[in-house]
Amino acid sequence: MAIVERYKNNPILTKHDVPYEVATVHNAAVAKYNSKFVMIFRSHKLNGRSILGKAVSDNGFDFKVDEKPFMTPSKEGIFKEYEEYGIEDPRITFIDGEYIITYSAYSRHGVRIGLAKTKDFINVERVSLITEADYRNVVIFPEKFNGLYVRLDRPHSEISPWSVWISYSPDLIFWGESKVVMKPEMYHWDEMKIGPGAPPIKTKQGWINIYHGVFPTMDGSVYRLGVALHDLKDPSNIISVADEWILQPEELYEITGYVHNVVFSCAAVPVDDDKVIIYWGGADKVMCAGTAKISDLVNLCLEKPRKPY
Repeated sequence: MAIVERYKNNPILTKHDVPYEVATVHNAAVAKYNSKFVMIFRSHKLNGRSILGKAVSDNGFDFKVDEKPFMTPSKEGIFKEYEEYGIEDPRITFIDGEYIITYSAYSRHGVRIGLAKTKDFINVERVSLITEADYRNVVIFPEKFNGLYVRLDRPHSEISPWSVWISYSPDLIFWGESKVVMKPEMYHWDEMKIGPGAPPIKTKQGWINIYHGVFPTMDGSVYRLGVALHDLKDPSNIISVADEWILQPEELYEITGYVHNVVFSCAAVPVDDDKVIIYWGGADKVMCAGTAKISDLVNLCLEKPRKPY
């Protein structure tokens, strides 16, 4: 039986649901706010550069998009220079009474990570650019560890190829004590590169980290989703990585699109003690969703494990 059960009415959001002109809707962050599901999604404009839109749902599947974009590249200060080519692939973490949004900022200098805050998903404050080039896929844990914020990220690097790192911060701005925690596995489904997907989810057995893995083929790369389990007290310690993927491109909306053969997640929202809604972009064109049992994700890590590197 499949670990992730696709929602019967996928895709849940497409460009046709957006009241302004875009070419795609994909790679969205999702969080609970005031008993509703708030989605911050990425869209390509017709010039190919990306902006972030917002949609709201009562049930986590039927979303209504706001009339205007949620965030567009900044026109002010240092953010103007480093968001020049667009903003992409957000993640949302609720911590300290605020929603922290991390996103990829593209410019002529490469890609780096921006961090913004909101309390109401109306007013957004850009805080800092928290990496140099070239970084993507920053997710922040929803708890502090020894008084420090903790993040996972994935640098662009062929020295320690496309690996997941962990870093710590006292204030969400200055980060350090970085070290690698997980690498691609040769001739596995994630052998080319890996990267954090959804912000980690706390369970009794450890922190669930839903990540993406990429495998090169003669017909291009295939993006799948996998899961790892981090220690509750020391998230730099990965208990195990599940040897098998939990989701791969199978439906037409995942196989064919802006980039074919892609499932790419930036969000997973627990809805009860043993159920999580996982969200993913299909073929970099549409938004999809499915459900999984949290216990199944944990058990896959424990029963079919491999080492993180």
